[in-house]
Amino acid sequence: MKLEWMGEYRDVVEALIHYCNIYAGVYRQEKMHFGEVAYSYSQIQVLEYLLENEERCENMSRIAERLGITRSNFTKITQRLEAKGLVEKAPMPGSGRELSVSVTPLGRALYEDYAQQIGWHFSPMFRSLEKLSPEQRGYVREALESAMAGSDYMRRRAGEKE
Repeated sequence: MKLEWMGEYRDVVEALIHYCNIYAGVYRQEKMHFGEVAYSYSQIQVLEYLLENEERCENMSRIAERLGITRSNFTKITQRLEAKGLVEKAPMPGSGRELSVSVTPLGRALYEDYAQQIGWHFSPMFRSLEKLSPEQRGYVREALESAMAGSDYMRRRAGEKE
């Protein structure tokens, strides 16, 4: 059966699906190590966004939204990071309920080690993106964001059936 609805974009959709499926298979596995601390891609992403948030000052719901995960999943991941000594939580000043999550020195050291090692993973993609102008890279981002909008629809619809 020919899948005509994708038209000329089948190769791009296939590459995106392939990448997403491979990534989904390893996303939660704690296969990376820093000393005695095992961690996963989901945990390193949260750690990365928390480090970035030191300048952005977003609330935890916004960080979860930017990551494309639920607030409850974000909370579970930060609890794991806290148990490993990579982050610490404290009440936000002036708020009775909101917590501030900050990266500990161990978390910073782990992330710095990760950042030095992960370049091999993204460097082929960066070499491909170097061939594009900043405007063209903007179109690639726009296409991916449009795909995410479709994924949000699918996620909401799947949630309705549960």
